[in-house]
Amino acid sequence: QVQLVESGGGMVQVGDSLRLSCAASGVRFTNYAMGWFRQAPGKEREFVGGISWGGYLTNYADSVKGRCTISRDNTKNTVYLQLNNLIPEDTAVYYCAARDSLADVAPRGVLTDFTSWGQGTQVTVSS
Repeated sequence: QVQLVESGGGMVQVGDSLRLSCAASGVRFTNYAMGWFRQAPGKEREFVGGISWGGYLTNYADSVKGRCTISRDNTKNTVYLQLNNLIPEDTAVYYCAARDSLADVAPRGVLTDFTSWGQGTQVTVSS
């Protein structure tokens, strides 16, 4: 099973950009599609975006389209979340997650499809 550790969260200002990292270990990184989720206080965990295990296909939630880029470096067993033009609504705990992929496609944002989760990293956007 994949072990995941997020990093890069913190306190930022409206309009800033942030790059989160998720380091994977414990099993081969290739052939695992990766997703990013976030959960704000009192709200359900929501899908932010995902990337195929080959790194060429991505999909994003409407709330972050145009501001978000997910990428991965399989040689470093790391996936990234770049989020630009931050707004207060981006405040949440951000989680990376992994799932097995039978094909090299971007994962759907279905929580139960993901078998491994990181501990989360807090992002707070202030004005």
